[in-house]
Amino acid sequence: MDVRALYLDFFKNKGHELISSMPLVPDDASLLFTNAGMVQFKDIFTGNISRPKNPRATTCQLCIRAGGKHNDLENVGYTARHHTLFEMLGNFSFGDYFKKDAISYAWEFITQILELPVDKLWVTIHTSDDEAYEIWKSHISEDRIKRFGDKDNFWAMGDSGPCGPCSEIFYDQGSEFFSTKEDYLGGEGDRFLEIWNLVFMQYKKDKDGTMTPLPKPSIDTGMGLERVIAIKEGVYNNFDSSLFTPLIKKIEELSGLKTNKKNIGSFRVIADHIRAVSFLLAQGVLFSNEGRGYVNRRILRRCVRHGYLLGMKNAFMSKLVDTLCDIFAGHYLELEENKNYIKEQIKLEEERFFLTLEKGMGLFSEELKNTKNGAFSAQIAFKLYDTYGFPLDLTQDMLKDKNISIDTKAFDRLMNEQRAKSSWKGSGDKDENGDFKVLIDRFGLNNFVGYKHTEYSSEILGFLDENFKEQDGAKQGEISWVLLNDTPFYATSGGQNGDFGELEKADKKVADVLKTQKFHGLNLSQIKPIQDLKANERVLAKVFKRAEITKHHSATHLLQAALRKVLGTSVVQAGSFNDFSKLRFDFTFARALSYEEIRKTEALVNEEIAKAINEKTEELPLEEAKKKGALAMFGEKYGKVVRVVSFGDFSVEFCGGTHVKNTSEIGSFYISKESGASAGVRRIEAFCGLSAISYAQNFIKINFEAKTMLKNNDILFAISKLQEQNKSLKKDLELSQNKSQEKLNIQTLNETSLIVEEVKQGDIKKIIDEYKNKLPSLSIFLFQVQKDKILMVAGSKNSKIKANLWIKEVSPLLGGGGGGREDFAQAGGKNKEPKDLEKNLTLAKQKALDYAKQILA
Repeated sequence: MDVRALYLDFFKNKGHELISSMPLVPDDASLLFTNAGMVQFKDIFTGNISRPKNPRATTCQLCIRAGGKHNDLENVGYTARHHTLFEMLGNFSFGDYFKKDAISYAWEFITQILELPVDKLWVTIHTSDDEAYEIWKSHISEDRIKRFGDKDNFWAMGDSGPCGPCSEIFYDQGSEFFSTKEDYLGGEGDRFLEIWNLVFMQYKKDKDGTMTPLPKPSIDTGMGLERVIAIKEGVYNNFDSSLFTPLIKKIEELSGLKTNKKNIGSFRVIADHIRAVSFLLAQGVLFSNEGRGYVNRRILRRCVRHGYLLGMKNAFMSKLVDTLCDIFAGHYLELEENKNYIKEQIKLEEERFFLTLEKGMGLFSEELKNTKNGAFSAQIAFKLYDTYGFPLDLTQDMLKDKNISIDTKAFDRLMNEQRAKSSWKGSGDKDENGDFKVLIDRFGLNNFVGYKHTEYSSEILGFLDENFKEQDGAKQGEISWVLLNDTPFYATSGGQNGDFGELEKADKKVADVLKTQKFHGLNLSQIKPIQDLKANERVLAKVFKRAEITKHHSATHLLQAALRKVLGTSVVQAGSFNDFSKLRFDFTFARALSYEEIRKTEALVNEEIAKAINEKTEELPLEEAKKKGALAMFGEKYGKVVRVVSFGDFSVEFCGGTHVKNTSEIGSFYISKESGASAGVRRIEAFCGLSAISYAQNFIKINFEAKTMLKNNDILFAISKLQEQNKSLKKDLELSQNKSQEKLNIQTLNETSLIVEEVKQGDIKKIIDEYKNKLPSLSIFLFQVQKDKILMVAGSKNSKIKANLWIKEVSPLLGGGGGGREDFAQAGGKNKEPKDLEKNLTLAKQKALDYAKQILA
């Protein structure tokens, strides 16, 4: 039984529009991931945008609950029903049908389509919801309708906004299988399994808690697909259903183990986590050290740790991807289309973690022996995180069955200290709220004419202030947002930077256009007027430097195609940025590009530019565009019809941006830099158009200046001669220093040679190495004044003294700090007051001697 298809077809036949699953990364800065079916309709429910023409919708939405406020990660593997990634079936009414139809549809689907036995079903409603009670009475016996309070049966979007009572449908899995003290309706046990939640949005809650009835109440429902499939297949744990058993069998094959009561948790964690990791990668969430990428990394590393517990000491997760694709075959095309890329990224990340896992587990086990009073060291937990890549929740998970906790406040304090040292920054996401719906309701969405025009006569429809609140006009010198009926200004999207320019009236500038962005489908330009502006005025909208922006955008398309030819089709775009002066392109690849690969890629792009290929733009049905081979952007949600931009057969991509009409317009293309953007992601920066001319001219200038300075037209020959001379001079200097090197005073304490001296010249690191080679047991501490700083180096060989502790003891006296190993350490001090130098050096030397004698005594 295909529950997913049955549900969607059922509601489609009830007049609902079938809406595809939105991306796991929502266009909502308040959410880490899409965590419920209603997320993509949030702006409709809150009234930010108008109701759609069809006020009924149905979806099967991929959701992630791992991180942020909605986090089920720690429960996965320990319960029968928690998952990091799951599918939520939903039907929605935007001010159309309400409780009667919502309840009727739910009952019909459960009893007639799914054919669940009525004697297994129970219903809960809010204590105050007599209306729902009366409706349910016509479907189920009254003794199976139970009332609960706000905690269980009242839903609110936030502290204010739409809210209302809800009704939940439960399936009784039987007292013969579940008989703990929590196995009652409303308890935490698994006997009564919630399968469907019907939310009746009938109130608007103000910030003071006052609730006002909505004029057109709405419906939001959610049914867990994994739970329903388990019920229909007659199993009592989601992991025993056909969505997971093929994965568990594959894990048995890879590990060489069979599941049992002790290890089943690890099997289930791996089967769950490979789903989340793979879908996040398929939608462009790459592994990183912050934000969503870090959540994906945490999930993978938790999975690897459970594989380690099953005896798998090498990368294994990528070998599960084929099985996962088979399970979801025909449902989520992005999984199959990006299968090889997903495998590659998972394997790279696994291998990175396996390099440190063994040592990290050793440190963990060692500290566990020293753990007392049920409290694991926060310092060691942080070291596991910082040095060995163990996320905090992974360490907590390892301690869970031992009933040992970590002082998370102490851990957070260490984390904050680390962030302060590295100038850590958050994601920078900004949540925009404002009067967008007011403008949409009054004017509809405005029209973008920028594909054909960079100057256009437009009417001003309205204004928002800097905080997106509607205002009557725009005052001179005050930042505002303007809505034009027809706008040539492109809004930032798809990697292309938004347009800027000016507004004119009667050939006179009246406002600077600073940037252009899109909000809920509205194309708005931020302006700074030089005179007051009002609605209904006509202005000439002029875009600046669009030609240079389009050159860089088109060159980005050619660059991606060239990279896929040079490096292989596993190369996938991971991000881009184009403006009038440069382009930046991030792509998935495991290593740095060689010089030859960079030049070959650059040459390929320039060849296509020289061919003078015409640009072709088409609007095609989504499936037709895919069959044509058009490349899609990760994480983007496309409509039924998509815009496809082609440059011959060389480059074919989904794209809504602006482009050159012919590749020859791009001019020249130069790659200026290739670097790492993040783990498994490389970055290319390049110039074309006028920027390429400036780039080339700069090289010509540097070339001319180098020839002048070297007094030789053959720069490479001249540099090689200088290198030879430099090498010869270094040898001469070293010989001179060795000849003049003063002998150091050696003391002996308990058969260990001790040296504490100031050295005027020579390489003191080399001097320490020389004395280490001469003497069987040595502790040596050398000082050297170098202009405005003082270098301190300590060495230890077969001695009780640890060089790193010695240097930490002495260096503060000279205003410095440092560290190192037990056998070698160094530090830098400051020579701020030359007149006090001799006195301070004497004190530091005496401190070094006293410390050494105390240890060696």
